[in-house]
Amino acid sequence: MSQSLGKALLILTRLAEGPANLDELADALGVHKTTVLRLLRTLAGEHFVFRDRSHRYHLGARIHELSSRGLDQREVRGIAAPHLVGFNREHGHTTHLCELNGAEVVYIDKLESHDHVRMASRIGLRAPVHSTAAGKVLVADLPAAELTALLGALRFAPATGNTITDADAFRAELTQVRAQGWGHDREENEPSVNCIGAPVRDASGRAVAAVSVSVPNIVLTDAQLLELIPSLLAVTERISRECGWRAISDMSKGRPA
Repeated sequence: MSQSLGKALLILTRLAEGPANLDELADALGVHKTTVLRLLRTLAGEHFVFRDRSHRYHLGARIHELSSRGLDQREVRGIAAPHLVGFNREHGHTTHLCELNGAEVVYIDKLESHDHVRMASRIGLRAPVHSTAAGKVLVADLPAAELTALLGALRFAPATGNTITDADAFRAELTQVRAQGWGHDREENEPSVNCIGAPVRDASGRAVAAVSVSVPNIVLTDAQLLELIPSLLAVTERISRECGWRAISDMSKGRPA
């Protein structure tokens, strides 16, 4: 670990105990105030800390955001687990739970297929948003400004000959995903592997995760995979309801979900 990173982490650890001024932080770290001030400016610029009118530093919004996302991830995975086990037991295909991380999806859970074909994916592995069904689902749910920023930074690197490599084509794909409520990867991330994905929503209606099903052509054709869409949407709806989400139709009717 670099010395600067270590000191920055010590600052955050100290502020977790309560607000502190520059002198107190310098004493806690055992370094000169100019070093602490330089680190604080960097942390403040990224909203990890902020300074109040009394010149005391506090943990910033970015810390609370990351903490919330970490808790959400653990909660979603725990809530989803029994539903995914049931879905995987019924259909027998590789099932993933994913979350969005920048321009990538991260696999936070995986259930293996029941046949002898194993996917290269694993928990913690990342994959591009533009070539995966789960990525399309999660990106399609982003607010307009966040989507524009993401597309501006996306390189659209081809994973296969079917990968979407054009921003306008990807935008059109996302429009379709929003309209139908699920995403489709047609051998776009791995040759001979098709995938479908659907969102998991929290109480705010935001897509906090996605469930995807990946199947090689030698096991199911793409047309056969699409027959699983009703079951996929049913399981993501059940998970979403346990995460606090309620459909508009449920709320308008005034009945419990």
